Amino acid sequence: MKNIWLDRVQPWIIPMILLVVWEIVSSLEIVSPSLFPSPITVLLSGWQLTVSGELFQHVLASLSRAAVGMLIGGLIGFILGILNGLSNISFRLTDTTIQMIRNIPHLALLPLVIVWLGIDEGAKIFLVVLGVLFPVYINTYHGIRTVDPGFIEMGKMYNLKGWGLFKHILFPGALPSIFVGLRYALGVMWLTLIVAETIPTEEGIGYLATNAREFMQTDIIILSIVIYAMLGKLADIIAQKGEKKALKWNASYNK
Repeated sequence: MKNIWLDRVQPWIIPMILLVVWEIVSSLEIVSPSLFPSPITVLLSGWQLTVSGELFQHVLASLSRAAVGMLIGGLIGFILGILNGLSNISFRLTDTTIQMIRNIPHLALLPLVIVWLGIDEGAKIFLVVLGVLFPVYINTYHGIRTVDPGFIEMGKMYNLKGWGLFKHILFPGALPSIFVGLRYALGVMWLTLIVAETIPTEEGIGYLATNAREFMQTDIIILSIVIYAMLGKLADIIAQKGEKKALKWNASYNK
């Protein structure tokens, strides 16, 4: 029981230390409070926005963009990874093009995306799609191609082929790599969204931070950063839980 408690507490030790240091620095006014407000000030600002309902509106808008972009980009990356992992013809036809596009910094396309798609939701979602697509694609492809050949031969001995071979051997064998791609893509998703929400809009966490910058409200800017960090952590926890549940048959995930 003691070990379980320690396991749950340990990941939060460094964040708590940083929070205490932050409070001390703010209290001693080593940096001007107007530039670096205390955690309590940030918390009070967050509470006021929560009570007014404004914070929920902005968080919901950002979550919607992130979810739609992740769903579309992740699905495209997953399908391409499966196709190229299973088919040499598909790999030869598409992989070079995919790798060329992948090596273009997608955030550098922001001005061009605005010209193409304007400043509506489509531009923000497109950037998120572009950001998450490639991590999912590469790890799905890698997972399919690195499944133990011995397992494939064993499956064939049991007359597995086509869909049966994919369902019982290839896909389960590729799942660890796919989840690595998913968790990496979730990080890229939030990073992309932070930049995408600098495109003029009327709601979202990025809008909250941009609007606060205009009025020098550093407490709101820091609050926005903390919200992004917490949402990113929450997404990673959910992905970890899904990973452990989906891979409970794997001894490495039952330690």
